[in-house]
Amino acid sequence: MSEDKRESAEKAPKAEKAGKADKGQDKRRGGRSESNEPRAKVITTVDVQAARFHAKYTKDVVPALIKQFSYKNPNQVPRLQKIVINMGLGAAVTNPKIVDAAVEELRAITGQKPIVTRAKKAIASFKLRQGIAIGAMVTLRKARMWEFLDRLVTLGLPRTRDFRGVSRKAFDGKGNYTLGLKEQIIFPEINYDRIDVIKGLNVSFVTSARTDDEGRALLQFLGMPFRAT
Repeated sequence: MSEDKRESAEKAPKAEKAGKADKGQDKRRGGRSESNEPRAKVITTVDVQAARFHAKYTKDVVPALIKQFSYKNPNQVPRLQKIVINMGLGAAVTNPKIVDAAVEELRAITGQKPIVTRAKKAIASFKLRQGIAIGAMVTLRKARMWEFLDRLVTLGLPRTRDFRGVSRKAFDGKGNYTLGLKEQIIFPEINYDRIDVIKGLNVSFVTSARTDDEGRALLQFLGMPFRAT
């Protein structure tokens, strides 16, 4: 065999290995070669629903509040700052596994990982030890906040048994509102087959309103079904 043929035969396997390595790198990059092409944005369900309800606030709620309270500056208009969902579990003192179930249910309802709340001090009469897990909590802001409010108003509350509206009096004097729900099964994300105990939860709406009337008007224009009395 001549020297030229021997060199070409030795280079062929190296070239083949180099080609495979380049293909492997392209696959790890998502099947594309190195380029500055912009990636297409993937629109998720959260983005769509959050944009829909946030658009309602911008287009409908803000003008309505300005008209009702005669605000001179648009920055005076109350806005929803965050939603806090809290699930207290007194039964966790004797059944610690109920906390794990509550965490998974809150994760399914909100789409965000909850934090476990623990007892700050021991109470002997309730057999409560300091540091024991007694609940779970989630704080929602921005896109997930609007998405959760949308599902609560349009899907969750209408599924409540004997629903006649929510109370108008559960404000704290500073425009913040707390809603108590007796059953977590009103949310369609909950799997009935995996439920061991019916659990209640509290939903707190923290607003920038200065008075209860402003906070009530904000939530009412957003679709909160308040009772007449």
